[in-house]
Amino acid sequence: MSIVIRPIHSRREIKQFIEFANQLYKDCAYYCPPLFFDEMNTFDEKKNPALEVCEKQLFLAYRGKQIVGRIAALINYRANEHWNYKHVRFGWMDFVDDMEVSHALLDAVRDWGKERGMTAMNGPVGFTDWDHQGLLIEGFNYLAPMASLYNYSYYERHLEAYGLRKEVDWIEHRITPPQVMPDKLARISQIVKERYHVRVDKVHSARELTSKYGSTYMDVLDEAYQKLYNFQPMTQRQKDYYRDMYFPMVNFDFVTIVVNEKDEVVGAGVGMPDISEAMRKCGGKLFPFGWYHILKALRAKKMEVFDLLLIGVRPDYQNKGINSVILADWVPYFIQYGIKHTETTAMLETNTKVLSQMNLFETKQHKRRRAYIKEI
Repeated sequence: MSIVIRPIHSRREIKQFIEFANQLYKDCAYYCPPLFFDEMNTFDEKKNPALEVCEKQLFLAYRGKQIVGRIAALINYRANEHWNYKHVRFGWMDFVDDMEVSHALLDAVRDWGKERGMTAMNGPVGFTDWDHQGLLIEGFNYLAPMASLYNYSYYERHLEAYGLRKEVDWIEHRITPPQVMPDKLARISQIVKERYHVRVDKVHSARELTSKYGSTYMDVLDEAYQKLYNFQPMTQRQKDYYRDMYFPMVNFDFVTIVVNEKDEVVGAGVGMPDISEAMRKCGGKLFPFGWYHILKALRAKKMEVFDLLLIGVRPDYQNKGINSVILADWVPYFIQYGIKHTETTAMLETNTKVLSQMNLFETKQHKRRRAYIKEI
């Protein structure tokens, strides 16, 4: 039976689009379902400010009446302008192990992009670099944190058979925290504080963070990431959106704000308890009882796994050791909470400055992700 690709628009179809991945991975022990309402908001023009600078089209693949694949075609016009290219992106791509299905989905993105004057397609990526990105190509037998994509190993074979080639790779590490503060880290942190007149300012809630610093810490993160792959300068609404999405979920013991003598934010680090098991228990749904599992994980006084979400440093303070100040602030909390290991988010393999700091801890590079590109 031939494959039919349908562009979708209705709320009911978008729910099917989201649920398809959960069905595809229902027997996979490593998959972490996303929060359902977050996914719905992501595709809602009224909720997601990225859609002020992006265009999208979602597609579902059918074999008869059965859904066998999905994909999102995206154009981020702000990023295209920033990098001076004409890319159509693909993301939210999942499919059964059938080349006809995966290639028909990619054809739909290609054709949609060409109709809008695009000259290359790349992915898997999201609307912005704050969304999930990168096809997992190593580390399939590790649990996927909430902040990462998971996919079956056959995806790589399908994308390469389509003619997509590597553009960038990200790598992820599993860090074993020390049981005592490393002397070297403590020494470097103290030197940096004294030399550059910076200090750590601990805040204890999202409300306190916003009242003290407004959105300046989001400005710092935006500036810090401007050289990273597929960067798009954020609008103010996007900064507010990502702040409201992530900060209510974090444990503020692991929110570290570094300020200078003028009380300007020059660096920020954010982490949170790993809630992947809670998400798996509730299938990404808050109701009827999902909220309980998630809240319990977020408020745990002891935890085995911690997710290091991000560290960003203002460009004029980069290469001065600010990261060491943030890491040194976290170590006592690693010990207090009994954390056995931390999971980093994906870091570009070319980001040697950040990767070199992994040497301060016992680490294992256990995952690799890839973004592909193809001229159209």
